[in-house]
Amino acid sequence: MKKNILVVDDSALMRRVICDIINSDDSFQAIDTCKDGLEALETLRKKKYDGVVLDINMPRMDGLELLDKLQEEKIKATIIMVSTLTTKDAEVTILAMERGAIDFVTKPTNVIDAKGDEFKQTLLSVLNAVITTRSFSGSRTSSGRAVAPKPVERKPRTISAPAKKGGKKLVALACSTGGPKSLQSVIPKLPKNLNAPMVLVQHMPKGFTKSLADRLDELSQIKVTEAADGDVLENGHVYIAPGGFHMEVKKNAGGSHKIALNNMPAIGGLRPCANVTYDSLTASDYDEIICVVLTGMGADGTNGILSLEKKKPVYVISQNAETCVVYGMPKAIYESGVVDEVVPLEDVAAAITKYVGVK
Repeated sequence: MKKNILVVDDSALMRRVICDIINSDDSFQAIDTCKDGLEALETLRKKKYDGVVLDINMPRMDGLELLDKLQEEKIKATIIMVSTLTTKDAEVTILAMERGAIDFVTKPTNVIDAKGDEFKQTLLSVLNAVITTRSFSGSRTSSGRAVAPKPVERKPRTISAPAKKGGKKLVALACSTGGPKSLQSVIPKLPKNLNAPMVLVQHMPKGFTKSLADRLDELSQIKVTEAADGDVLENGHVYIAPGGFHMEVKKNAGGSHKIALNNMPAIGGLRPCANVTYDSLTASDYDEIICVVLTGMGADGTNGILSLEKKKPVYVISQNAETCVVYGMPKAIYESGVVDEVVPLEDVAAAITKYVGVK
């Protein structure tokens, strides 16, 4: 049976374009549309949908106000925002995910580009990830209760030297679909005196990562910034890879490390790519790398971590299936056999802090 999608946009032409894109995929159908948030609220009060594609800027009631109303009235809906590449829309999009939206796609500024393959493929890939494959892969009993995951069976370490007790550590976190919302359950829970820096790769376009960093910084004790080329890594600081750039960690003279950004071609459509960041850490002077993999489609990060663990001591924390928006990246690293700890989203920060310690 096709998944039923509601399209909410104040432009009649854009509604038609989005519906045509959705209806081009045999997995979905978009029959119902609304011209603003108020009309969408009335519709969602009466009917359930598998997903809602929601515009931000609309008359009478905008996308953010609709999300507030849905939360207030306890109406459950899987919301995917469409947002233009403006600074204001980027800030509102981050707030939208804080208020219940699952993910977002960037909307072209004109209908001609909206009819192009790039927007079509992006929208359909997010719909497929969030709606079609969102349910976790773990089995359930006949009562519907989730079966507990198998205990972690970690493969033997292949490096010759164990991690130094009390040695210098770094946290490297990767996430994708569902990440911006999930990060708000992790980063604000970290102590400001975390005894390690964190480098963070979230798949997002340029501009959105700055808004994400600024919002997380507002909510957190720990310092959060969008990484800049040449930033010297400091403990108690989270560096988010800027959209449109790969982020590497390089050694400085004197034992410190710095951020190095590059705009080499996207890898598998991704820039930033977490594998690039993990690969760069093989030449670092950190005594141990704590690798954290959260929700996201695909397998970015797995190959990088597998390469890294051959050269450096690593400790791998993976988000469990039940709390993932999309159980793709965590599933890939779990099945590789290098995961040390599988935890629900709400326990990720505690797992990091317990292993890294505070200064």
